[in-house]
Amino acid sequence: MLEYLIPAAMAEGGSGSAGGAGAIGQIVMLVGFVLIFYFLLWRPQSKRAKAHKKLMAELSKGDEVTISGGLMGRLTKVGDEFITLEIAEGTEVNVQKSSVISVLPKGTLKSI
Repeated sequence: MLEYLIPAAMAEGGSGSAGGAGAIGQIVMLVGFVLIFYFLLWRPQSKRAKAHKKLMAELSKGDEVTISGGLMGRLTKVGDEFITLEIAEGTEVNVQKSSVISVLPKGTLKSI
């Protein structure tokens, strides 16, 4: 009855080298998972973060931008942490600088 519950490989008590080969295989598999995780998640995310940081540093008065809430407008003031965005003639809003998603090509917003 016990032979049915215990797999044959464990019941025989295998040699020490077979256990070593299994451990090496597990280490190789773990390293493989870490590499896959690095190339699919960490590396692209760090590239995006670096590009966004560069975008924040290059913002200047007069740039036309889109922010994360979907608003589009022209920058009238650029501070260290906040920007003033003109969304219509005479209508300005203050938003966090980090909310800028993209800089639009000049002349995109002609109505402002």
